[in-house]
Amino acid sequence: MAIILASKSPRRQVLMGMLGVDFSVMTEDIDETMSPDRTPDEEVARLSREKAQAVCQAASEQDVIIAADTVVVLDGQVMGKPKDRADALRMLRALSGRTHQVLTGMTVRRGGQALTRVATTEISFRDLTDREIMTYIETGEPLDKAGAYGIQEGAALFVSRLEGDFYNVMGLPVCTLALMLRQLGVPVLGETAVVPER
Repeated sequence: MAIILASKSPRRQVLMGMLGVDFSVMTEDIDETMSPDRTPDEEVARLSREKAQAVCQAASEQDVIIAADTVVVLDGQVMGKPKDRADALRMLRALSGRTHQVLTGMTVRRGGQALTRVATTEISFRDLTDREIMTYIETGEPLDKAGAYGIQEGAALFVSRLEGDFYNVMGLPVCTLALMLRQLGVPVLGETAVVPER
C-alpha cells in the first residue's frame, strides 16, 4: 500500500509530514473551473473527488489517494488565486476589515471506498492600509495562493480572529485527514486503524 498525495502544493506536502506517514506525490491535470450553479462547498468537494479519481487510474487497488481543493469565499463569492499583482491588490482590499471563509474539500480513496469532507475556517482581517497591502504583494507571497494570502507567512499580521482549523487555511485540514485515513484502515501516529466495513 502506498499513500499518494494528489497535489503539487508545497504547503500540503509539509502538512502531510505531520501525519507521520510515508507518501509520494502524483498529480493529473483536471478542469478546475467552478460552476456558479453550485455552492462553493459543493464545488470544492466535487473537485477533490475528481482530482482523486484522476490519480486513481495510475494507482494500484490498495493505494491510498488524498486530494484537496481550497478556496477563499467572501460574501458567497469564490476567490481563487490572483491573476497578477493588481488582482491580488483587489482581493486584499476586499478582505480588509471583513470576515471570510476558507473551504477545503478533501477526498481520501482506497480501493472501492472514498470519503469526502469539507472543512470550513472563518477568518477576520483587521483594517489594512494600501501601503501594507502593497508591501506584502511585493514579497511575491500572495501570487500563488487562494485569496492572495498565506496565513503562515506575512499575512499572519493581518488576521485578527480565526475560528476553525488553522491548517485548513494552509490547504490541508490535518485533524480531519487523520480521522479519514484511520477510517479507511490507515494507522496514523502509531494508532490502530479502524477496520473498514465491507
